[in-house]
Amino acid sequence: MTKQASMLLAALALSTLHASEVHGQALPNPYRLVDGWAKLPGGREIGAVGDVDVDVDGRHVWAVLRCDAGGDKFGYECLDSDLDVVVKFAPDGNAVATFGGGLFIWPHGLEVDAEGNVWVTDAASPQRTSAPNARGRGHQVIKFSPSGRVLLTLGTPGVPGNDDEHFNAPSDVVVAPNGDVFVADGHDPGGNNRVVKFRADGTFVKAWGRTGSEAGEFRALHAIAMDARGRVFVGDRANNRIQLFDQEGTHLASWTQFGRPSGVFFDHLDRIIVADSESDDVENPGWDMGIRIGDAATGAVREFILYPWGDPRVRAGNGAEFAAVDRDGNLYGGEPRPRRLQKYVRVRP
Repeated sequence: MTKQASMLLAALALSTLHASEVHGQALPNPYRLVDGWAKLPGGREIGAVGDVDVDVDGRHVWAVLRCDAGGDKFGYECLDSDLDVVVKFAPDGNAVATFGGGLFIWPHGLEVDAEGNVWVTDAASPQRTSAPNARGRGHQVIKFSPSGRVLLTLGTPGVPGNDDEHFNAPSDVVVAPNGDVFVADGHDPGGNNRVVKFRADGTFVKAWGRTGSEAGEFRALHAIAMDARGRVFVGDRANNRIQLFDQEGTHLASWTQFGRPSGVFFDHLDRIIVADSESDDVENPGWDMGIRIGDAATGAVREFILYPWGDPRVRAGNGAEFAAVDRDGNLYGGEPRPRRLQKYVRVRP
């Protein structure tokens, strides 16, 4: 074998290894699953789990639970239900508070702000919100006190639109340290596909984005989060990337190393946690579903929790859509189709 051929083979091997590491397959998994952690009172079964966040105390966990424990209701999960959809779990997995019943059709995103208030989005599509019994729900973001009192509503309940008073199936919400609110407006690829910024009192500030695949354009904004540097991270799911912005909407970067992002979270150790619930042979060939954990500053992916099945033929949506980490390093993943809120304990540094 010639020297040139040897160098070529070495380069190919290195590139293959690099691709494998980026996709997550060759990365370590420092977590172990805790079976049956989440428990609801009164024998209530867990429905599809939406977003997950950690309380200001760093120990309790908040989650969105939909009203479909008995089977998939295809976006109408809470249309005919008054079940509470916002649930607070103690460290032992027992529910200690619930609220939000009768206010949502398809509760989706959740954010706990610095004061402990809980923000929840209703990502029901226009088809769902036009149902006769929708009762003016959907296309809104509701701010609750920690005890469940409604403090503020953004958007016009039940009415889709694309202006400063309307959303179209908002997926997620994040609150900046100064109280500014950023909404990922557009669960579906053909929706508004924009980020909307408000002041703490609900005053509209600006919006940016449109449908497309260029920088600053989106196809299905599924998650939004903010790191310790104040950068806004948007899970641009159907474009298989995370886009980074400053708080005025200036595009800073696009990261593709985290797969097909459904959920984005930052922990107290400056790590970025990205839940990929849709990578498979159809949606994102060559990538696996799972949770990728990396350096928030650089975007380097360090760890990977492979979805237990590890089968790219499994249909999209079976993995965790959102993830969060508590102050002790425990990770929580919300799985919609399997209807589970999973806890993972960190067993390696």
